[in-house]
Amino acid sequence: MKNNQIILVFLLLMNIGAFAQKEQIKDAQSLFDSGKSQEALAILNKVEYLILNAPDEDKSDFYFLKGNVLKDLAVKNIDAANNFTLASQSYQDVFIYENESGKFKFTVKANAALKEMKSSLVNGAMTDFKAGKYKESAEKSYKVYLFDKKDTLNLFNAASSSVNAKDYVSAVKYYEILKKINFSGKAVLYLATNKKTKEEDIFVSPKARESAIQQGLYEKPRTESVPSKKIEVNVNLADSYLEIKDYPKAEAVYNYVLELDPNYIDAYINLAYLKLQLKKDLTDEIASLGTSAADMQKYDKLNAKKDDIARSAIPYLQKALTIEPKNSDATKTLLGIYRSLDMTNEYNTLKGSM
Repeated sequence: MKNNQIILVFLLLMNIGAFAQKEQIKDAQSLFDSGKSQEALAILNKVEYLILNAPDEDKSDFYFLKGNVLKDLAVKNIDAANNFTLASQSYQDVFIYENESGKFKFTVKANAALKEMKSSLVNGAMTDFKAGKYKESAEKSYKVYLFDKKDTLNLFNAASSSVNAKDYVSAVKYYEILKKINFSGKAVLYLATNKKTKEEDIFVSPKARESAIQQGLYEKPRTESVPSKKIEVNVNLADSYLEIKDYPKAEAVYNYVLELDPNYIDAYINLAYLKLQLKKDLTDEIASLGTSAADMQKYDKLNAKKDDIARSAIPYLQKALTIEPKNSDATKTLLGIYRSLDMTNEYNTLKGSM
């Protein structure tokens, strides 16, 4: 009898808890409907641990509301990249619980919200980029890529924005992924001008574009071929490695660029620059030496090594000048090396050809 009373009390407490939980979710819904999404989120976060023991249908209600609240905050540009990610997770939970319950109350709406979120995040990234907020743009573009990994152009945009933000560590991360998945970016764009906005829009296929034109919504169709971005990806990856002073990886990627295009002149110039950076680092190390016998011995070795590194840059610059004889950057750099190594004949010959 006593055990039955304990079970009865336990069930009573569970029912009271469930009722209170539903009331709090209603309060959160009311706050959301009145535009107070942050207050609504505070309530949902507070009661989320209780939802774990709720029926799947109640979990679906909860996570659909939470997804909507987080989406609204993101659209309002409140911690947009993070809230879009959290909203996406909540909508994914809706799919899981509705699939388990077999009652698809919000699946269609959640799927539509996910598509809308992606569009908003892409537009937000573009707006940030145009405003010079490159780091924010990169974060949003990367979130879109994580959201839909088949749309790899967003990862490319994240990498490009990171370079503009001088966030070379992130740029390396994104470009390495692009390289790993063999991204090329090569595509055909089906464009037409929106009669109302006067802006060009992209269509998924020629048939979709033709349908919009026949409806009288679009005009001036045109097709544009987008060339491969494979070399651009690898050049920017090498440049980013160079910026963070990872010289071995930078050199390896520049050499790969030359495998793709043996006449890519900037790769030769940057390889020479890389060698000169190594020389500069050695020069700084030499400058820090003292006058002891050990330091003087080290000085001779480092000085010889410094000159060898400078010589190793010469073939790259000479190759660059065979491709583009009047390239001023290559010419000036090579003259500087000749002078530093006392290569008078080579210096005078090159100087005379200018």
